[in-house]
Amino acid sequence: MIIIMKPSATEVQIGQVVEKLKQHGFGTHLSRGVERTVIGAIGDKTMLELDTIQMLPGVSEIVHIRKPYKLVSREFKQEDTVVQITKSLSIGAGQKIVIMAGPCSVEGKKELLEAADAVKRAGAAVLRGGAFKPRTSPYSFQGLGEEGLKYLALARKKTGLPVVTEVMDTREVELVAKYADMLQIGARNMANFNLLKEVGKTNKAILLKRGPGSTIQELLMSAEYIMSEGNKNVVLCERGIKTFETATRNTLDLNAVPVIKKLSHLPVVVDPSHGTGEWDYVPAMALASIAAGADGLMLEVHPRPEEAMSDGSQSLKPETFASLMKELKRVAAAVGRKL
Repeated sequence: MIIIMKPSATEVQIGQVVEKLKQHGFGTHLSRGVERTVIGAIGDKTMLELDTIQMLPGVSEIVHIRKPYKLVSREFKQEDTVVQITKSLSIGAGQKIVIMAGPCSVEGKKELLEAADAVKRAGAAVLRGGAFKPRTSPYSFQGLGEEGLKYLALARKKTGLPVVTEVMDTREVELVAKYADMLQIGARNMANFNLLKEVGKTNKAILLKRGPGSTIQELLMSAEYIMSEGNKNVVLCERGIKTFETATRNTLDLNAVPVIKKLSHLPVVVDPSHGTGEWDYVPAMALASIAAGADGLMLEVHPRPEEAMSDGSQSLKPETFASLMKELKRVAAAVGRKL
């Protein structure tokens, strides 16, 4: 449930409501909007006589949230959330569209720095790259681990681009958080609830990817796991789902963008690289994603895709990425936004 406070409610009155809820075993989450302050209460409602809350000074009304996800829902927070990736870079609420670009995996220092320089020059705002790589085959390249994280940190130092990279294990959260500005939960780990809770205890921005066989509601429930631990800096990512269609690697569900924005206040980015699996389909779907209302894109870019150790077939060459960025600016301007 949520407790909506009156516009005139004082900090003391808000504190009294929070304290009473905690005394009855409720977890509380505060959301301050432009027009109202909302207190989210997670717990067993049978343990509390709701009339005693309604009577407290400053309380306007009590609303029961119908969705199974509470903190993530529009019912809890009407305003779009703005997630801070760094002090100078944010995403969400109709602000600047954030482009995250770079190689699928960190293969070496030279290759990463080359890619980072290329995406920076083309206008990307975030460098992506996997230091730990989940692969279908145990014999495929699995990433460089901490060495790869150090290369990402070096690339950030040289280009000024913040870094997003995947964390795959609860035991690695602290290590990855030491180097990255944004922690990615990959599609395979969307339902790894222990991992979701662990990243929820950090203060890092989290990029949560939708699983290939997961519904939108399941994605939002996974985001709820993160937010229930206190981390409100969650960005959702649509990266394609498995359907009967085999022409592309996945079916990029662009319906998800407006659907999620209706159901949730969290920012949404789209990954057309994984969504299609073919580099020549990526530009069209990237443009469509911006037109659909995405707050950002995650794109794979590699200096020499034919030499890539993972996902070369879906990676854009630097010159193709630079050309796409120009097109993206025109589409963004057409829908009243900018890169």
